[in-house]
Amino acid sequence: MLLNHLFFKIHKTTLLFGLITILFYLSFAYDLNRHDYIKLMSLYTALFILFYKLIQLYKQNFTLLVVLAFGFRFLFLFAIPNLSQDFYRFIWDGRMIIQGFNPYLYTPESFILKASYPIFQAQELYDGMGVLNGSHFTNYPPLNQLCFIIAGLFAGKSILGSAIMLRLIIIIADFGTLYFGKKLLEKLNIPVNHIFWYLLNPFIIIELTGNLHFEGVMIFFLVWSLYLLNEGKWKFAAVIFACSVSVKLIPLMFLPVLFQKLAWKKSIGFYSIVGLLTISTFIPFIHKDFIVNYTETIRLWFQRFEFNASLYYVARAIGYSFRGYNEIAIIGKFIPLLVIAFVMTMAFFRKNKTMIELISAFLLVLTFYYFTATTVHPWYIASLLFLSIFTKYRFPLVWSFIGILSYLAYANSNNTENLWMIALEYIIVYAVFIWEVFLNKKKLFHNL
Repeated sequence: MLLNHLFFKIHKTTLLFGLITILFYLSFAYDLNRHDYIKLMSLYTALFILFYKLIQLYKQNFTLLVVLAFGFRFLFLFAIPNLSQDFYRFIWDGRMIIQGFNPYLYTPESFILKASYPIFQAQELYDGMGVLNGSHFTNYPPLNQLCFIIAGLFAGKSILGSAIMLRLIIIIADFGTLYFGKKLLEKLNIPVNHIFWYLLNPFIIIELTGNLHFEGVMIFFLVWSLYLLNEGKWKFAAVIFACSVSVKLIPLMFLPVLFQKLAWKKSIGFYSIVGLLTISTFIPFIHKDFIVNYTETIRLWFQRFEFNASLYYVARAIGYSFRGYNEIAIIGKFIPLLVIAFVMTMAFFRKNKTMIELISAFLLVLTFYYFTATTVHPWYIASLLFLSIFTKYRFPLVWSFIGILSYLAYANSNNTENLWMIALEYIIVYAVFIWEVFLNKKKLFHNL
């Protein structure tokens, strides 16, 4: 009894913070409706404060923070995602492939409208993903589809079982991110506890582990590739980089920025390996309609879909004032050109030779893309947050907290965005961004 009392006295703060965090995560995972915005915002804010305090108090106790980071993840193991419907489409795609269908050639809607059910629980999955998702061709690359297949093979008749399998894949990827992220931080002489601004962040735990977004798997391959590149193993790094691209296409925009680090000869080799391996992953799905369907789906992200945008909403408002209608189709055509121009400027007119300079360039390139994009779902910020732990910039950390405001769109029956809340979100993000990038010459949050 004396030993138990002494243990509790010594560790009471840790136990108290840990227990409260566990209770809040359990409430978030199993007793939250995304329409209940007061509870959503309250829980998220409380979790973020607790996360900050845990790192502040125990940043020297690496093992404890690892246990907490993954312990909190496993709390979500049996939960159905409550902030996103995308996982229903993941399950649909995986089961379609197992049944011999090419998911890039058929929309779920094309089957449901004909009362044709090619997979088990087809109607439930379609209802879950929603009409918007179900009416479009899939845009998930092949290695991502492999994850969906694994879920289908192990839990082909259970939506919850499939969600558990998808969640386990994401958690395993996070272990890999911890391993290679820590090693890279050590190599760059950056405090290893910086990894917890990503791993222990409630935004990451909720959006990736909880809501089953595969940015976490993409990030695992990306940091593995960066570690290999830092070790001079550029050929193997290119192979792993291709895996990252085959989970999410986002890393493709980083390729030009690698030029200074690799120089001419190695750059050509690196680009060739990435290109050939990425294309090869699509070979099993190649069909005369594949390219048309896939490019059309990608085009929709620039010229039709809009959510939680910043500069685009300003351009849209200007367009309304002159033309009287939404000019997304026109504005969307210019966004890729702007992004390409910025990427090439960063690649050839900024020094990107050291690993920290390179990762900082990745961060700025991706930030520019999200600042100009028509659609910025909250989980997109995960990549920015991870890259930031190797740099002096902490605006992605701020964004990982304030981005929860975008979910207020679900507070009303027709899911319309509150533009005042979007404005507040971006005023804060842009203010920190401008301060860090252009005004402050010191390392903000240096002691974090």
